[in-house]
Amino acid sequence: LLLSLVLVSSACSKSDDPILEPELAPETGQPVPYYELQRVENFHAPVDDSNPTTTPPTVYFSLTYNKEAKSEYLKTTLWDVSFGGLYNSFLGGNNGNATKKNVGYGGPGLGGILLIEKPFEEVTEVPEDDLFATGSHLIGNDISGAFSSEKGWYLYDFDGTIKGDGSKEKQHVAHAMSDSRTIVIRTAKGDYAKIKMISCYKDAFTPAEWFKDTPHMYFTFEYVIVPNGSKVFEIKSTSI
Repeated sequence: LLLSLVLVSSACSKSDDPILEPELAPETGQPVPYYELQRVENFHAPVDDSNPTTTPPTVYFSLTYNKEAKSEYLKTTLWDVSFGGLYNSFLGGNNGNATKKNVGYGGPGLGGILLIEKPFEEVTEVPEDDLFATGSHLIGNDISGAFSSEKGWYLYDFDGTIKGDGSKEKQHVAHAMSDSRTIVIRTAKGDYAKIKMISCYKDAFTPAEWFKDTPHMYFTFEYVIVPNGSKVFEIKSTSI
């Protein structure tokens, strides 16, 4: 009887355990400072080139802590940006109150995502909250390239003739449009970040280095976070 009570108690306790939030997750470390420019190089999202149309597992990144977030923290505020969809190239926000199609649905996330057609340096005002997409909206490839009817953060050059020289090596290349596109995120905790997407190729940060067989998807980007209530994006220091 005693053993049975212990087993029942243990089972109930385990099922009732709360999902870890940042202050309870020792691997998160300290949040990045507000107003400080951050740079992330080669954030890896594994893909399978032998099955290009198969959607790989989504990966998650915390702008607040500048590190990858574990998938078991899906229903927490431990991540701010999802990298999912085809080739993990579609970015989304973490909102637990929007629709069930948002991967953070059911959690405490307050996030959203927005694409602004300006370079990173020219995005100085924090957008109004009602402009952020909070549901299942994802931002990926741009209408100026192949296989898209929406604005996105990268141009997919299928034939290698839009940005490339038409050679085989320049086909199927994703060109980050940092000169004219900025991603703005409302973080899971309600702060604001603007992101400059630089590349999805390993150790290759300029178009001249991007080829069909360059290792991918290794995202490089820069960002800055400002606190909830801010009206402008400021960069007062840099970690780079």
